[in-house]
Amino acid sequence: MTSTFTALTLAAGLALTGLLPAAHAQAGDYTGTWRVELVTESGICDSRYSYAVSIQEGQVRLASAADAGTRMSGRVGADGTVGLTVSNGGASGAASGRLQTQTGSGTWKVSALCSGSWTARRSNTRTAQAE
Repeated sequence: MTSTFTALTLAAGLALTGLLPAAHAQAGDYTGTWRVELVTESGICDSRYSYAVSIQEGQVRLASAADAGTRMSGRVGADGTVGLTVSNGGASGAASGRLQTQTGSGTWKVSALCSGSWTARRSNTRTAQAE
């Protein structure tokens, strides 16, 4: 069970790292919340996972407090290249890919347990600000 949970969290992080390149983008262009969908293509993990990921100043973090036992670290480069590492308990994994302005995709792998692909879409929710 822990391996499956870790695989899911890792997949979400990896999804952000596998997006396609953005032309003339800056790291700040990716700031906000992204919905990441992971699909397992081989191994013992569940078939699909979904996560909310936050990007601030190029740093990638899980957006949900429900994933408190999971650790994620990674960055989004100015060209949209994403690289992440995720761990939970004894399991760890990595993800890679690229982000564009609104979408992204890539691949993920949790040791020998499972691997797959990910897609990401920027959330369109905006917070109202007082003037």
